[in-house]
Amino acid sequence: MEHHQRIRARALAGACVVGMMGAVVVTQTVASAEPAAVTRGALTPFAAGTGTAISGHAQMVRTASGSTIVTLHVEGLAAGGRYASHVHAAPCAVGAADGHYKLDPAGPATPPNEIWPGAGPFVANGGGIANAQTVAGFTAGPTAVSVVVHDLSLPSTANKVACADLG
Repeated sequence: MEHHQRIRARALAGACVVGMMGAVVVTQTVASAEPAAVTRGALTPFAAGTGTAISGHAQMVRTASGSTIVTLHVEGLAAGGRYASHVHAAPCAVGAADGHYKLDPAGPATPPNEIWPGAGPFVANGGGIANAQTVAGFTAGPTAVSVVVHDLSLPSTANKVACADLG
C-alpha cells in the first residue's frame, strides 16, 4: 500500500473510532506532487536594535499551490512602536541583509513584487509584541533568505533592528 494511502486509511479508521465515541473529527489529507517547503529562523537584533531584547521568529511557507506565506512574531519592541518587515535577498550577516527580495528584480519596491509581512507598517502592542503575516501570490525564489524588521521611528539608513535567516 502506498504511503499516502496508508495515512488516509489510518486517518479514516481513527475518525470512525472517535465518531463512535460521540465526538466528531474531520480529517483531510491532501496529496500533491510537491509538498510545501517551510523555512524558519529566530530573530536576532541588528546594531540598531542593540540594547533591546528583541526576539521572536519568522517563517516562510512556499506552498505546493504556488503561493508564499510569511509570518512574523516579534517580542521586545517599543510599546506602540511602528515597524515594517520585508523578505530580503541576503542572509542577516551579509551587508546587514542588504536588498529586499523582489519577484522581478527590475520591478517596483512594493508588493506584490516584494513580500512584506503585515503588508506595510504594523504596530507593537502594549507589551512590545507584534505579529504580522502576508500571502504572496507567487512562490518565492531561492534568494528569499531572510526577514528584516525595520523600526520606522529611526532614520531609513539605520532602522534595521532585527533579522531572521530562513533556513
